[in-house]
Amino acid sequence: MNPACTSTGHLVIGGGLAGPMLAIQLASAGREVTLLEKERAAHHKVCGEFLSREAVEYLRGAGVDPLALGAATIRFIRLSVNKKVVHAVLPFTALSLSRYALDEALLARAAAAGCNVQRGAFVESLANRDGQWHAQLRDGASWSAPTAFLATGKHTLRGFERAPCAQGDLVGFKLHWRLAPAQTESLREYMELFLFSGGYGGLCLVEEDIANLCLVVRRTNLRKLGGWPELLAEILDRNIQLSHLLECAQPMSQQPLAIASIPYGYLAGRPNGLWCIGDQAAVIPSFTGDGMSIALHSAALAAQMVLDGKSSSQYHRTLHAHLHRGMSLATLLSRAMVTTPGRTLAPFALSLFPSSIRWIASSTRIPEPALTAKHAL
Repeated sequence: MNPACTSTGHLVIGGGLAGPMLAIQLASAGREVTLLEKERAAHHKVCGEFLSREAVEYLRGAGVDPLALGAATIRFIRLSVNKKVVHAVLPFTALSLSRYALDEALLARAAAAGCNVQRGAFVESLANRDGQWHAQLRDGASWSAPTAFLATGKHTLRGFERAPCAQGDLVGFKLHWRLAPAQTESLREYMELFLFSGGYGGLCLVEEDIANLCLVVRRTNLRKLGGWPELLAEILDRNIQLSHLLECAQPMSQQPLAIASIPYGYLAGRPNGLWCIGDQAAVIPSFTGDGMSIALHSAALAAQMVLDGKSSSQYHRTLHAHLHRGMSLATLLSRAMVTTPGRTLAPFALSLFPSSIRWIASSTRIPEPALTAKHAL
């Protein structure tokens, strides 16, 4: 006999960044919220782990201080292509913190705010019947609520697959390293951005002086090389700067985390009453460093519009208006960066026009008024 269906006021599926952020906002306002997270314990995720100024502000507003969790500070960017290296100052001070630490802090904050956090709750299906959303779990349990929020990151829920996106042919890898002391100091306060044939990536310090290496590569390029070991060897053989930083470095796991078919350029527009937040709402190319701020922004916007009595369609239209220009530019640049001409021209453009990094950063970020204004229509 299957367990009985349990009802709740608001149902959040996914415990990454967006799900807990939304749950914190709603629970703090006195709403009944249940969050279903499929993993039972803290875990790592494929992510650049870069927190822009906007992301830091959202986190602190929710009661989570990245610096208190050991986040590293980032003030500069260093772009390398083969033997060419150029430097620039970021237009804001950023932070970097592992998703292992950050996601757990957000889940704990959500629980403290009054959200019912259910760990190990793997949602197999979601359906709307008679104005209620019904989530069926793998263990036979089920939950229902009049309002449901999809926050499952880049992983899709069966029946809610994404529409085709502008750049969906990339595979992502992420691996933490312990660098040699001299290399750790060389990387401190820097975001190391590197371009290579068919892809690009970043290296930066997170808490406890661990270095996070995260990259994306075209699936066709990866197949030609054979796999992760060959890809890393190819990059290090050609990129002198990255090879120096990883000299004598020790990987903190035997294999990297990987994710396929990253949906860069995706912007949700589902009019079926479901609220999509985080990467289920929008996936911006990772070189912008704005992915986590967009996830947090979408959650804060959704919470505010729910509390204001707005619909999911109004929310999606508002979020689209906030993001579509920056998303279009970021995806255009991302598609160029994985080509040979784009890879060749990037360091020269940055050398000739140092202000270009500031222009790109400001043009691909969430507009300032959208971060501070009341989101009423």
